[in-house]
Amino acid sequence: MVSKKTKEPENSGRYAYEGLDRIIHEKARLGILTSLISRPEGLLFGELKELCSLTDGNLSRHLQALEEAGLIEVWKGFRHRRPQTLCKLSKQGRQRFLDYLAELEKVVQDAAVAQGKKVPFRKDSLNEDLATA
Repeated sequence: MVSKKTKEPENSGRYAYEGLDRIIHEKARLGILTSLISRPEGLLFGELKELCSLTDGNLSRHLQALEEAGLIEVWKGFRHRRPQTLCKLSKQGRQRFLDYLAELEKVVQDAAVAQGKKVPFRKDSLNEDLATA
């Protein structure tokens, strides 16, 4: 008995976008990581709170999730007898974020092509632009 295999289409999974990392894709976390990639020296908790329009509790929870995933590093200390929390992208976090952005570029390109527009794919230029940030 010969089994007949069904051939999958060549474009099977074409729009799966496996590189859209769920931990990053959440709106508040995307804002946090975008803020941090623009400031390689890191940002204080209060600065992140303001930039991302989050409450203390909400920001704390998102930072915890990002830290557990290895995307950011968090330092706690004191300055002038006041508690300070500094957040910074980790090396792994920076690369995962750049990979995520490259995948997002594919989404934008696919959507543009579907609308009859041509958008150049910029993975290399995106990485170069952000490497200097």
